[in-house]
Amino acid sequence: MGWLKKIFKGSGHRISEGQYHGKYGDDRIWDEPSPTADAWSDYENDDIDRAIALSLSEDDHKGKKVIEIEDSESHEEKRESHMEEENKESHIENKESRLEEDEQLARALQESLNTESPPRHDNRNSYNPFPFFFSSGHRTCAGCHAEIGHGRFLSCMGAVWHPECFRCHDCNQPISDYEFSMSGNRPYHKSCYKEHYHPRCDVCKNFIPTNPVGLIEYRAHPFWLQKYCPSHERDGTPRCCSCERMEPRDTKYLLLDDGRKLCLECLDSSIMDTHECQPLYLEIQEFYEGLNMKIEQQVPLLLVERQALNEAMEGEKNGHHHMPETRGLCLSEEQTISTILRRPRIGAGYRIIDMITEPYRLVRHCEVTAILILFGLPRLLTGSILAHEMMHAWLRLKGFPNLSPEVEEGICQVLAHMWLDSEIIAGSGSNVASTSSSSSSSAPTSSKKGARSQFERKLGEFFKHQIESDASSTYGDGFRAGNQAVLKYGLRRTLDHIRMTGSFPF
Repeated sequence: MGWLKKIFKGSGHRISEGQYHGKYGDDRIWDEPSPTADAWSDYENDDIDRAIALSLSEDDHKGKKVIEIEDSESHEEKRESHMEEENKESHIENKESRLEEDEQLARALQESLNTESPPRHDNRNSYNPFPFFFSSGHRTCAGCHAEIGHGRFLSCMGAVWHPECFRCHDCNQPISDYEFSMSGNRPYHKSCYKEHYHPRCDVCKNFIPTNPVGLIEYRAHPFWLQKYCPSHERDGTPRCCSCERMEPRDTKYLLLDDGRKLCLECLDSSIMDTHECQPLYLEIQEFYEGLNMKIEQQVPLLLVERQALNEAMEGEKNGHHHMPETRGLCLSEEQTISTILRRPRIGAGYRIIDMITEPYRLVRHCEVTAILILFGLPRLLTGSILAHEMMHAWLRLKGFPNLSPEVEEGICQVLAHMWLDSEIIAGSGSNVASTSSSSSSSAPTSSKKGARSQFERKLGEFFKHQIESDASSTYGDGFRAGNQAVLKYGLRRTLDHIRMTGSFPF
């Protein structure tokens, strides 16, 4: 019976360490499932049965040998025969006792082998608790710290547990499944773990699927920190043309007639026609006055559709354009521009209707004939584009030499960034940079003046982030060089250095 005992002792009830492949949070993915009771092979089962049979056969032969000896020595005295009879009965009793013990052990072994084996799954972040039946205790439950004693227990996480003490860290219910997940040293039901740790898509609200190698893969917006399935970049999911967010499914968008989509939060502060933009234009003029950079000439500001902006860009000889989409232009040529006369209405299906435009003939009275801005953008984005284009106008009207694209676009981006910063700090439609009391008292107020909503403040930070993180050499590197110069030397000294050298000071 020593061989059978060795099998019990050799039965592994540890959970393999595996390898960590986690990519998200504390998610752990394990290479190997734990050893289970079904690890006994058919060959080993046959060996066990053969060992039991051999043991029983041994005892049977011993009994037979006693009987044969008694028959061969029948010539001895009756007293010895009587003693021999008693020994015979004693051997039979011992045989029966050992037979009963062997049968009990065989039944216990068979019960252990017949225990329902956990299914094997190719799941890399799961463990398999290992059920055991032992005949003696001296083991302490890691859950209740009481002695386990006889009966069934689980061996996992380097400890032993009563089945009712091995509980999910999330729902606190016993883990009776054949597999469980872990985060750190805490066990979870697989469903609880997925609900708690597996990221959901912000667009479709489903769990983000794993890629072919079993890792969670998703896309994330660098500013808004949205997480979404990679498939949404190819399945036609709309993205707002202003804030660049992908909204949840079934969210309504305003569809502009040039194909752009505008989310309803950006629509709330959007500027849709030339007349509506004039108060904002006056505010930015005040902003320039506060910087001692007043523009004396009256430069027309027109809100236009994308097609009109593209046509004007083709007719313009000078200037640099931010691709892939230009949203503002400072013109120096005489042209006829189609401008939006009245704010369009929103019809069924959130579509723009009743768009009324009129031609506007630009006449050259100075180096700048007009500033064009794409319609339908939120106030803060419209204002930052306008501040950028007004800097182009100021440079031309002040006689600055032809500058490299990096220097001219860079300093224009610096002014747009400064205006956004002033608006965010102010928290209202007023201009903190303006020092002209007469102009501020007579200027019409903006239609969007007032306290900023939380989203609009966040939107302003996003537009600043766009300028700061622009990867292009002309706009991005130009802004970073210009902003560094302004922070070090101030705006006035930086502009003087640009006028003299055509470059930023170092």
